[in-house]
Amino acid sequence: MSVLPPIGRGQPLMLIAGPCVIESEEHVHFLAAEIRRISGEFIFKASFDKANRSSLASYRGPGLKEGIRILAGLRRQGYTVLTDIHEPSQAEPAAEGADILQIPAFLCRQTDLLIAAGRTGRAVNIKKGQFVSPNDIRNAAAKVASTGNNNILLTERGTSFGYNNLVVDMRGLAIMREFGWPVIFDATHSVQTPGGMGHASGGEPQFIPTLARAAVAAGVDGVFLEVHEAPERALSDGPNALRLELLGPLWEKLQAIHGLIS
Repeated sequence: MSVLPPIGRGQPLMLIAGPCVIESEEHVHFLAAEIRRISGEFIFKASFDKANRSSLASYRGPGLKEGIRILAGLRRQGYTVLTDIHEPSQAEPAAEGADILQIPAFLCRQTDLLIAAGRTGRAVNIKKGQFVSPNDIRNAAAKVASTGNNNILLTERGTSFGYNNLVVDMRGLAIMREFGWPVIFDATHSVQTPGGMGHASGGEPQFIPTLARAAVAAGVDGVFLEVHEAPERALSDGPNALRLELLGPLWEKLQAIHGLIS
């Protein structure tokens, strides 16, 4: 089983942060070091493959073999690593380089994927689909728990609201916490405008701090932020990423809010 930093009720607010996708080995090591310098202990997140990009021409990542080699290097340096999987066959190889396997929002009801992730013994972070109610995500968690693995995180990332738009129902955070698993708020994907640029998703990053503060005040156990030093150059999800230089001030405010309500 994975040995993770403490996450949950009575614990410090946890940060999950990193680039959307692995752009290069040098880049992930740079960002990991910078985020650690700013926040202290955190969970590093990056994808080895973005299988659901809007356009066929969009960059997807280095792929499973090379991506896991890069992420395993971060683990050897003492980082806790999270990456997502898209197919059951990816679960075991990905578990070699990651402490947490993430189930993408669009795939959160895929039984075989959830069970394969659970059977690895790694922690499993389930992104709540944009089409799933807070109550229904419990069924996805139960599929993972059926393997005997109860090391589960539930992540809110907004709900579809018309075309190319998401909204966050803060009531859902409280509902999901009642299931007994830690709840994470994804503040960057929640400001995404899916497919909003036609060939790619857009975003409204100016609202990241607003939603993150509200979610921490509502009692979440952690915050998920895609971070990049130059979002305009990011190879994936740049329009909704948090600029690295803004992470420190935001993280200080979020920790202060968490301290008031703990």
